[in-house]
Amino acid sequence: MTTRTARKSAGRIAFVGAGPGDPGLLTRRAHDTLADADQVVYDRGVPESLLAAIRAEAKGDTQFSPAEGAPGDVAKVLLSAAKSGLSAVHLVAGDPFGHEAVVKEVQAVARTAVHFEVVPGLGQAEGVATYAGVPLPGVRTAADIDDVTALDFDALAAAAVKGSFAVAVDAGDLAAVRDGLLAAGVEPGTPVGVTGDGTGETQYTTTSSVDSFVAAALGFTGRVVLTVGAEVAQRDKLSWWENRPLYGWKVLVPRTKEQAGAMSARLRAYGAIPCEVPTIAVEPPRTPAQMERAVKGLVDGRYAWVVFTSVNAVRAVWEKFAEHGLDARHFGGVKIACIGEATADAVRAFGIQPELIPAGDQSSEGLLAEFSPHDEILDPVGRVLLPRADIATETLAAGLIERGWEVDDVTAYRTVRAAPPPADIRDAIKSGGFDAVLFTSSSTVRNLVGIAGKPHARTVVAVIGPKTAETATEFGLRVDVQPQHASVPDLVEALASYAVELREKLAAMPAKQRRGSKVQGPTALRFR
Repeated sequence: MTTRTARKSAGRIAFVGAGPGDPGLLTRRAHDTLADADQVVYDRGVPESLLAAIRAEAKGDTQFSPAEGAPGDVAKVLLSAAKSGLSAVHLVAGDPFGHEAVVKEVQAVARTAVHFEVVPGLGQAEGVATYAGVPLPGVRTAADIDDVTALDFDALAAAAVKGSFAVAVDAGDLAAVRDGLLAAGVEPGTPVGVTGDGTGETQYTTTSSVDSFVAAALGFTGRVVLTVGAEVAQRDKLSWWENRPLYGWKVLVPRTKEQAGAMSARLRAYGAIPCEVPTIAVEPPRTPAQMERAVKGLVDGRYAWVVFTSVNAVRAVWEKFAEHGLDARHFGGVKIACIGEATADAVRAFGIQPELIPAGDQSSEGLLAEFSPHDEILDPVGRVLLPRADIATETLAAGLIERGWEVDDVTAYRTVRAAPPPADIRDAIKSGGFDAVLFTSSSTVRNLVGIAGKPHARTVVAVIGPKTAETATEFGLRVDVQPQHASVPDLVEALASYAVELREKLAAMPAKQRRGSKVQGPTALRFR
């Protein structure tokens, strides 16, 4: 009998374009390739925020390291990994073929038998120009340059006459670019935009002219994108990234780690920079007997209704269901009421549609206003299960009892104060380093003040509902924003609307009055 030795699986190499920097601009092909990689070598031009997003979704054992040395050295690292049966990726800013060094690496790999692919990415110059609000109509002239001496200034001068062009260079090369453009005959007064941290949270664009853009961009570091030509003037109308309502606002999000994600994503969509500071931690009840009896009662038909007042309560019940091998089918015949849309969404995630969600005020009072009184004929089962936090108020349980229902008020989880945030966060909270803070419950107010101190008077305070507003006022905070409906989306929307109102109010003020205004935050600073 002939035995065969198993061959080592062949490795692969991919040259992946990261795009201009915003993680959302990574292509699906690039995302899938990186998620499957065993080793990722990245260039210095890839933003740390993008690397962090990639690391978060990579395999647990994926190795990350910066690309070092000449193209041949990088190619050797990739080939060594591939020959060991690994999937290796060289991640580069923009598009892989926009870099001469990467082209040389691909040529070196192509001379071997190792399988490779090149995954395109949106070029830095082209992508950042769009984020800066500068169109490049007609024949698009955009280039990502590692060596400024490789620029064809005569071609750029011709492009500037026809319309506009964009070029990505190192900030240290701006003077050389200016000299080259002037020497090629570009008019000194031709409009120029310089954008730093392109597509990032702190993207910033200055506009000037060819003869003055170096001074205007003083202080810019790293890679910048120049947009040159008549189209730069369209920024006034087309700039969208830097003109989002909360752009540049540092917003404090005092929520548990599990809950902060959705709010932070909405804030980022409006241009804010969220900082998540957990103020409460969720723990199981000290004695699980109550929840055990409640779950058994649900299965046995003991309850007519289950009333959920938080996402945490939903999670606690389903975790207990999972322990006993139960699922959504065991809710048959039990009606579900939810205090608000966020809680209802958590219930829907388990395949169940709630019967009651307050249409108006999404609070205990709003739920009670729509909860039908117990009717012995229509409701043969007259008991309600109310799984809640250990510190919940008695308003809801008392209101249900007044309506003739029997209530099992069960501690489903405990909320405990989280550990204090780092010293720099505490200092920023007390000194006005945050432009806004969003409170989603009374406990977040109490606990934030307890672990970090009161937010500074210049910080905009936004609260989700009247109870939270009362608590904030009790702690001496000025409430600036409160949505009509108590939900996270409405709270973020209300803060964004408030920022727009501030901007319009400041724009209408005379210059002297603006300088004396007490209005704070990035919106105010832009007008001073």
